[in-house]
Amino acid sequence: MSVIESGQKSVPARSDAGIIDCDIHPLPKNAKSLNPFLSKRWQEHSEEFGGHLRQPFINSTQYPRSAPLICRRDAWPPGGGPPGSDLEFMQEQHLDPFKVLKGILIPLFGNVSSERNLDYARALARAQNDWQIAEWCDRDARLRATLVVAQDDPASAVKEIERCAKDGRFVQIMLAPRSSEPLGRERYWPIYEAAQAFNLPLGIHSYGIGGHASTGGGWPSFYMEEHYATTMGGPAVMSSLVMEGVLERFPALRVVLVEIGFAWVPSFAWRLDRLWSTMKREVPHLTRPPSEYIKRNFWYTTQPMEEPPQSKQLRLTFDLVGWDRLLFSTDYPHWDQDDPLYAFKMPLTADERRQICRENAEQFYRF
Repeated sequence: MSVIESGQKSVPARSDAGIIDCDIHPLPKNAKSLNPFLSKRWQEHSEEFGGHLRQPFINSTQYPRSAPLICRRDAWPPGGGPPGSDLEFMQEQHLDPFKVLKGILIPLFGNVSSERNLDYARALARAQNDWQIAEWCDRDARLRATLVVAQDDPASAVKEIERCAKDGRFVQIMLAPRSSEPLGRERYWPIYEAAQAFNLPLGIHSYGIGGHASTGGGWPSFYMEEHYATTMGGPAVMSSLVMEGVLERFPALRVVLVEIGFAWVPSFAWRLDRLWSTMKREVPHLTRPPSEYIKRNFWYTTQPMEEPPQSKQLRLTFDLVGWDRLLFSTDYPHWDQDDPLYAFKMPLTADERRQICRENAEQFYRF
């Protein structure tokens, strides 16, 4: 993992093939940047009341970050605004030097998935979707949008999917793993039915504010613990989608876990299979071992990548997870992003690098 500090120059990628970056985070320039996409009612609501989340800290996440806005020191645009808010600067610092062929935008601001005022959540989701197209995709043909929905209001989520899916620049539907209920619950199934019908994968990105502690033992004391705890959302989502029968009912549903890691997947699948072999009568709706659903329906972005001390251990991890399941991502412009030059702490052949950095995403997103 490469943390890029202020003053370090960007260097062209070594591969001439170019990359597909499956996790880029855009931000609005200021609090009123979404106003052109919000009705007057919701503009006034945003200014007067703001969001209503499942936590007491309205204007911040649960724990202060190690850097402002969780971002690189050199990612602040020279013309003003927060990191990720200036397309020209993103092009200069990231898209152009690293030969990004396609970049998938994943907006994390606004906490749409956690907004308790569902009318406001619906308005925010629509605004963020229209903002991605108008301010980013229309201005750079390399960029693709992630379809934001109010996940706790599945009926409205389906309507938003139906509205946006006809624009092929939306390539996935975003859900948050820290949800008010496990995502496999039947209340969420209309979203999965629509996703399968429109052939749009789910992009389940780490975090979310579901109102529950981030660990099974309560709230941790340190940001380091909170940062690690994001990985715990992966097994929780995977188990719920498998065990509740979502992937049996919607076999063509594709799920990519974004910024949740992947080294935990093999051992977790083994454990689920062992439990299923002795307790399968509790879940008669499953027709195959859990690991088969996992292998068929799940993919993973590479950032943050676990880094064992020996490169052969990382290669073994890739073998166990599946080379065809890994989608390259940087997490730009966050402080812990992966620099495409140094992301893999092991030797890769040209074919292996091309598969992970480009070809897997081309197949997954049908580019």
